Amino acid sequence: MTLVRWNGQQVGIDGIGADAALPGMRGLLRTVRTPEFAGTVFHEVEARSVLNRVASSSPVPFGWTVNPYRGCSHACTYCLAGDTPVLTADGRSRPIGELRPGDEVVGTTSDGRGRRRFVRTPVLAHWSTRRRAQRVSLTDGTVLVTSAEHRFLTGEGWAHVRPGRCRASADRPHLRPGSALVGPGAAAMPRGARPPGYDEGYLCGLVRADAVRSRVTAEAFPSAWVELEAVARAHHLIGEPARATAPSAAPAAAQRPSPTVWPEHPGQGWSAGFVGGVLDACGQVSAGVLRIVPGDEQLTRATVAAVRRLGFRVASEPSGRPGARALRVLGGAAEQLRLVAVADPAVARVRDVTGALVEEPPEGAPQVTGVHDTGRVVPMYDITTGTGDFVAAGVVSHNCFARNTHTYLDLDAGADFDSQIVVKVNAARVLERELARPSWRREHVAMGTNTDPYQRAEGRYRLMPGVIGALARSGTPFSILTKGTVLTRDLPDLAAANRDVRVGTGVSVALLDRELQARLEPGTPSPRARLDLVRRITEAGLPCGVMVAPVLPWLTDSAEALDALLGEIAAAGACRATVLALHLRPGTREWFLQWLGREYPALLPRYEKLYRRGATADREYRAALRSRAAPLLARHGLDGPEADPGDPGWTRQEPAAPPPQEPRDEQLSLL
Repeated sequence: MTLVRWNGQQVGIDGIGADAALPGMRGLLRTVRTPEFAGTVFHEVEARSVLNRVASSSPVPFGWTVNPYRGCSHACTYCLAGDTPVLTADGRSRPIGELRPGDEVVGTTSDGRGRRRFVRTPVLAHWSTRRRAQRVSLTDGTVLVTSAEHRFLTGEGWAHVRPGRCRASADRPHLRPGSALVGPGAAAMPRGARPPGYDEGYLCGLVRADAVRSRVTAEAFPSAWVELEAVARAHHLIGEPARATAPSAAPAAAQRPSPTVWPEHPGQGWSAGFVGGVLDACGQVSAGVLRIVPGDEQLTRATVAAVRRLGFRVASEPSGRPGARALRVLGGAAEQLRLVAVADPAVARVRDVTGALVEEPPEGAPQVTGVHDTGRVVPMYDITTGTGDFVAAGVVSHNCFARNTHTYLDLDAGADFDSQIVVKVNAARVLERELARPSWRREHVAMGTNTDPYQRAEGRYRLMPGVIGALARSGTPFSILTKGTVLTRDLPDLAAANRDVRVGTGVSVALLDRELQARLEPGTPSPRARLDLVRRITEAGLPCGVMVAPVLPWLTDSAEALDALLGEIAAAGACRATVLALHLRPGTREWFLQWLGREYPALLPRYEKLYRRGATADREYRAALRSRAAPLLARHGLDGPEADPGDPGWTRQEPAAPPPQEPRDEQLSLL
């Protein structure tokens, strides 16, 4: 992926050499707006490569793809100022502008019972852009600088910063004065410099707690119980590798007071350090809940007193250690994270909130006091995470719909997601050169598995005739999956290519209900138009398969609905159909569940349970769908064998040739 600048913004483009990002902006030719495509911007580029190898770890049954177009891949609209702190998986924070793919942050996910829990999640992509800055002010003093399109989680669901319109809903939810935000709050974000007295308090808490725990062996500090992170901090604070001593021993360094001395009037800084040291020595985390097990009465009383001085409440409960009580901070994950931020323990293990419940905004939660348009265009950043969200400045924040590659999923119906189209105007010429290389082995090339090559833009740019010709002349078999009726223009070219190489075509048709389809996939060809496309493909002598996807549980998966749809597909002349359940990747998942909650709220708990393990429906549902679809496919003659594009025995095809390659993996996410 490379970044090129257009209209003061950066757009990520796959297939362009790194030199495109150098001064002079090589790669980007021009930006075009036309009346016939109102609301859509085309960015015409000179690509360095269009033949893309599929990752070996991918489950799809093909190794190469060609994508003449990209949607708004990395054209970020959901973004934050670069200094916005993001809660990382180690319980600390980093500015969003400094994060990189591979870092781990804290996100949230449903537990299958209608509740969210904090989880560790990887950063999959990171990019920058320039946006008009909005300043969101909260009651706790937090100020968030963000774009108008960014979304935060409120007590009523996801809400954009500013009102607006999108294809999925006429009036999108947005922040208003009084909107209560979900998250631990800014006070839970780790601070910078430690307060005065912290170092002495930390050493006192760590050494005393370690002495209590290791008293049986009478080891001098540090005992084997103390983890390396705490030992390293203690040695740094002491200022030399000398060993401090347990309370019963003499000081190791005569020139400094013993770290176990109790101050007469402990202040906030000393108390914070003391709790941090005790946490590092005897803190325990289970299912995201932090407990402190001091081990004896004196240390327990001192810990409770220090915690209360810091403004927290604790409860005493039984622990797993005989005769020892555990202290648990009251107030849920938000208070736990706030305590960790104040006490700043060194051991990452005790900072982990994985599994903790994300509570609905309690009384006193940060609320929006106002949203102000600054009128300034500033650099902003966003990330894509595995969960589709992250915690920014203490608030659960949605990441951009765009992912590290523009996956062709029309469920992502944000206003800008498909309004920024990158056009590789030299795709055919570059492809011809790449296919002429001696190293090219004429392996099968799949198109439409990522971005539809016959989207509306193809009617303007006519890139596919050149792509088809280059593939056919080189003897490279290929297949096309589309829902775009523009393909009918190229049927003569496809039929001619089919006489020289194996050509497979596929059309995605998810359902017959036009009203539901218009709400789910606004702006795409109707089911009838797609069935007519199947008919015209087969009349041209080309084999055509149909992907029945996505099948929506409890909406379009009944035997009656599938039977009616497969009957229409068979009547249109398709040679094979594949039935696939809905696949909810991060980003898409959030949008779809929001759409479902609005359109079919009674189904939301069932979907959360069905997709509780991730992007795919659970194994039992998928097996039931296969069992339901199998006899229907057989009844309509749509269960023929899959074509093998790598079959060396194939030479030339007649109209009755085997069907095109169809994805074998039921988790392949194509609509």
